[in-house]
Amino acid sequence: MTQTQLDKFLADSRRAAKNARSAATTAVAGGEMMKAAGEVIVARLEILAAGMADPSRADLTEISLMSTEKTEALSEAAASLTKNLGDVGGRLSQSAMEELGHAGKAATAMAAAATPQAFAAAQYDYAMGWWGRAAGQMLTLNTELLKAQAEALKPIHDTAVANARRLKK
Repeated sequence: MTQTQLDKFLADSRRAAKNARSAATTAVAGGEMMKAAGEVIVARLEILAAGMADPSRADLTEISLMSTEKTEALSEAAASLTKNLGDVGGRLSQSAMEELGHAGKAATAMAAAATPQAFAAAQYDYAMGWWGRAAGQMLTLNTELLKAQAEALKPIHDTAVANARRLKK
């Protein structure tokens, strides 16, 4: 089935709406993470101060978690970014190769044009096709980067929010 201009517009619009929802959800998660991080910092500074005031009563378990939890969350975030950005790079490379094929076909059509009008038509067809492909690729890239951002933020968010809940007790 051939996709009409309206079908393409609707698909692109749905993808843009999904991207907007994803960005909003990630922004909310970022705000939650920042609020939780502030609460955790306050609680842990109190734990550190209490431990300095009376070292025999220092909460060594909580103090040791201060670095291990961050390391684990940041390692998960880095692994997620590595995978997602590697996938993006692979897709962009594939898109570039496909565009070279389109450009080669366009150059052949222009070289074979018997009239200036045929040359202009071939050039116009390539330019319009490129514009549509570029718009689609931009939406795809935007989607991929929003996914990478959300997945990288998740382990940091989850750790900060869980710590804030735990430390409120």
